[in-house]
Amino acid sequence: MAKASEGDTAAFRDFYDRTSAKLFGVILRILPERGEAEDVLQDVYVTIWRKAAEFDSSRASPITWTATIARNRAIDRLRAKGSRPTSPLEDAGLVEDCAPLADVQIDTARGAASVHAALAMLDPRQAAAIRSCYFEGLTYEELAAREGVPVGTLKSWVRRGIMRMRAAMGAAEGHGEHA
Repeated sequence: MAKASEGDTAAFRDFYDRTSAKLFGVILRILPERGEAEDVLQDVYVTIWRKAAEFDSSRASPITWTATIARNRAIDRLRAKGSRPTSPLEDAGLVEDCAPLADVQIDTARGAASVHAALAMLDPRQAAAIRSCYFEGLTYEELAAREGVPVGTLKSWVRRGIMRMRAAMGAAEGHGEHA
């Protein structure tokens, strides 16, 4: 951002290459029409280029700052469009209910409870590593850097934890069948 604020177009191009997919995703969540989202994305990068000198790294990371700009521009565009098109009430019966059936929801809840129970039986480091990788979406490399351990060590924690979880969950299923 610092180089872009000084007018370095190569640095800005690199920044665009590294952030455009994420910002486009932010905008698409608010404005699902692709063409409109592309227009807003272009406007966002013009704004970032003009306001790069205003970026304050002590307040936010570059991606957070730019994602906020993208989100706000998309919301502004949505508000400018005014009311959304509506369908007659008679068409409501034609709308498909995509919610899972009750038995599927129950099975999903039981599965989640089983996973959380198995996690609770693990060493706290293993459980935290698994939660970070699978629930927070961190990569092994990101988590190893955060924890200050080698990547191989972190992978071992996760692998051993998952093996213990499988064993615990398998034992619980086997026990449930005989009860």
